[in-house]
Amino acid sequence: MDLLNTLVDKGLRRELPTREEALAVLATSDDDVLDVVAAAGKVRRHWFGRRVKLNYLVNLKSGLCPEDCSYCSQRLGSKAEILKYTWIKPDEASKAAAAGLAGGAKRVCLVASGRGPTDRDVDRVSDTIKAIKDQNEDVEVCACLGLLSDGQAERLRAAGADAYNHNLNTSEGTYGDITTTHTYADRVDTVQKAHAAGLSACSGLIAGMGETDEDLVDVVFSLRALDPDSVPVNFLIPMEGTPLSQEWNLTPQRCLRILAMVRFVCPDAEVRIAGGREVHLRTMQPLALNLANSIFLGDYLTSEGQAGHADLEMIADAGFEVEGTGQVTLPEHRATAGAGCGSHAGGGCGSHENGESAGCGSHAGGEVCGTATAAPASASAAALNEPRTDLVSVRRRGAGTDLAPNA
Repeated sequence: MDLLNTLVDKGLRRELPTREEALAVLATSDDDVLDVVAAAGKVRRHWFGRRVKLNYLVNLKSGLCPEDCSYCSQRLGSKAEILKYTWIKPDEASKAAAAGLAGGAKRVCLVASGRGPTDRDVDRVSDTIKAIKDQNEDVEVCACLGLLSDGQAERLRAAGADAYNHNLNTSEGTYGDITTTHTYADRVDTVQKAHAAGLSACSGLIAGMGETDEDLVDVVFSLRALDPDSVPVNFLIPMEGTPLSQEWNLTPQRCLRILAMVRFVCPDAEVRIAGGREVHLRTMQPLALNLANSIFLGDYLTSEGQAGHADLEMIADAGFEVEGTGQVTLPEHRATAGAGCGSHAGGGCGSHENGESAGCGSHAGGEVCGTATAAPASASAAALNEPRTDLVSVRRRGAGTDLAPNA
């Protein structure tokens, strides 16, 4: 297919595809999806080999958010029966992070619900970063706290943060349909503040909210212009009690095409499969590793994910390897370009959030994330791509509970 050959050539040269080419990837048929994956996989392997970076979320403060992001279970007015708690203590956060690091995670993503941190909140998170790094010298820490005020990014950097996540989520043209309590421009401003402070910028999107192909291309091209080191791709989990609870628009093949398009547009950035991979990619998750070079390990912010040991088995069985702390995530031209994460061994980039990161709301991982521990639906339901509510489970373990985390 001439289109795919052209896109591979452009990806190897870090050349931006045209909008028409990006749209054409999304318009390919299910019959062609393996060809699309194979082509984008060449670009992924050129820049990142067969390494998979593992990231681990710690939800420092859950629920009770004053923002009205339609996708988020922590939003104002949410009826979702999620865990709700205020700031956990630094030692509790450090203990939760240790579980993920023991499971193979290289980066810890510290997430808190809310519009943005107060200066006192920045002090709290700074103490948490220190507690984690005192116990794990080589760990990368990404903060995801919402909209930043002047000087806060610099303070987080001084405290030892390596990265900051704040997702654009959707196109500028449709942003007002998803959130009304802040603007698309607010989000862009926060990503720029993080970058200017020397933090590794992480910013991505949420697919499956009823957007058009044009919306998806718009937001990914906007991300390319912002040039984050990491681009988390979240797939909406329509959680009961949120305005988008009936938006079941994704198939595994659609998810693969979206990931491929992101890889072609952002060839040398860390592309992370974030919230919702278990729910929407399902048994196609291993195939998606040919497109993305990063995933979240274990659970998300308010929903459960695949068992940590299953993630590790999936990576090994698919012929990939977990990226070690001594390996630099980003290609050399990015890692040495300036700042933040990836400029040293063990200092790769990206992160969450909807980081659930990895996916994201007004915070990394922004609460659109899923699980994979429930019993499978019938073959007929799967064939018809009916809503897979059986795969959505609210997190009841880990941070904010007395139960051991999933890592």
